[in-house]
Amino acid sequence: MSMSEALKPTPRVKMVQRTALAMLVVGGVINYVDRATLAVANLLIRQDLGLSIADMGYLLSAFLWAYAFAQLPTGAMVDKLGPRLLLACGLSIWSLAQVLGGLVQNFGQFFGARVLLGVGEAPQFPTCARVVRDWFNPRDRGLATGIFNCASSLGTAIAVPLLTFLMLSFGWRTMFVIMGAAGLVMAAIWYFAYRNPADVTLTAEETLYRTQGDPPGQRTKVTLREWKQLFRFRTTWGMILGYFGCIYLTWIYTAWLPGYLEIERHMSVKFTGFAAAIPFAWGVVGGILGGYISDILVRRGVSPVKSRRVPAAIALCGTAACTVAAAFVTSNALAIVFISAALFLVYVTSTCAWALSSVAAPTNCTASIGAMQNFGGYLGGALAPTVTGLIVQQTGSFVPALIVGAAVGVASAASYVFVVDQPITAADLDAVSQQGAAPLPACGG
Repeated sequence: MSMSEALKPTPRVKMVQRTALAMLVVGGVINYVDRATLAVANLLIRQDLGLSIADMGYLLSAFLWAYAFAQLPTGAMVDKLGPRLLLACGLSIWSLAQVLGGLVQNFGQFFGARVLLGVGEAPQFPTCARVVRDWFNPRDRGLATGIFNCASSLGTAIAVPLLTFLMLSFGWRTMFVIMGAAGLVMAAIWYFAYRNPADVTLTAEETLYRTQGDPPGQRTKVTLREWKQLFRFRTTWGMILGYFGCIYLTWIYTAWLPGYLEIERHMSVKFTGFAAAIPFAWGVVGGILGGYISDILVRRGVSPVKSRRVPAAIALCGTAACTVAAAFVTSNALAIVFISAALFLVYVTSTCAWALSSVAAPTNCTASIGAMQNFGGYLGGALAPTVTGLIVQQTGSFVPALIVGAAVGVASAASYVFVVDQPITAADLDAVSQQGAAPLPACGG
């Protein structure tokens, strides 16, 4: 069998790939639509429960902080117990949290529901990274990552019109319950339709396709010792710091784009609803293209890590430049163009970052390092809405806040260039274990 033939998936593996990606995209869209329910129903919830604007801010932050800190244990659990069980549990937990959100009677109950939502949603993207690592060859993982990652921008783009329709048709409480029920159905479909590779009898050809190009000595399940040792490599910290800026910029737009267009650009509420959806539609395209670029580079002989970190850094710098341009142009149409370009590029970075997690560590640590990266990202995501709001409140303008976001993006891009290094191998983890409390290795290899 030639190398090119060995790298082609069999019809059975192709079916697994397509089915898994389809379910991951649907689950990811539900994930992002569920995050938006509180924002869409903000006014009605405040009126119904007698909450202040500050209370709503606390509820929004409750999800982000819970989601960020739940990443760390969740990644290890995905690598330990497998994507099938963990995503089914995560979907069930966050969907039940959505149902509870429609039943709450006071601030305390709502706060608890939002924390539970954050914890439940934590396994989604680490699971996606592990599924792609499990079923795709390294040269095919970029596009697969772009496909599952496009669910974040796609879900954000459709959330407002979908949730507004449900809310106006049935009320905000029923809107929460409907979305919770949809997630529970998806949890059942995932659990009964997906199988981890260990649960499937694979042929030698199928095993070779899945593993050809990966470092030797791959293991199936992560140990606590290996999980802790990941923090001792500069590549891990480079991914954490790099993704911080990516999600910081993403959440400036996710949390503040409608407000920016209405307050700074003086657009009508009606027009804002349309204008704010355009940039996130471009995010879908950017997310898929980022994965395609990574795969092309690998097939042309670029190392798997470099094929991810270099495009991520370039796109993040581009996002920063477009953000600054959007802040200073006087034309509203040009502002939408630059914001669309910014979100297109930031989703290129996001896909490259998640594709990086599929090649930066041993197979049994894929979800773990991806979750660590996502933890860093959502520290930025949790800070971005608050920092932006404080700057706007103090200065009366979004311009300084956008410049700060651009500066954070450039700093994070530098992390991809100067901190992320060689992939971490199983041999590296073993060597660190034997060294004991030695300094951080200069590189993964």
